[in-house]
Amino acid sequence: MNAQLVNEISIFVLAVFLGFEVISKVPTILHTPLMSGSNAIHGVILVGAMVILTEASGPLEITVGFVAVVLATINMVGGYVVTDRMLEMFKSRNPKGGARS
Repeated sequence: MNAQLVNEISIFVLAVFLGFEVISKVPTILHTPLMSGSNAIHGVILVGAMVILTEASGPLEITVGFVAVVLATINMVGGYVVTDRMLEMFKSRNPKGGARS
């Protein structure tokens, strides 16, 4: 193995551990705002995947780019659906919006 591959694997493993530690410490009350922020990031990732796909030239590059666009779209739409469902839980069931008696 060359030194660059070892460095890249080390960074990936450290990022996995750091990501797990950060995510596991998030309180429940902050989940919805963080999901909204991550959905915006996934939108940027989707645009980046589409830009890269337009520059693809070979069949392998086109296939990988298409898969990246599909996965980014599924991730972004799924995040918005989950966030919307969570926000629905906080809405009042009373049609007038007032307190129940």
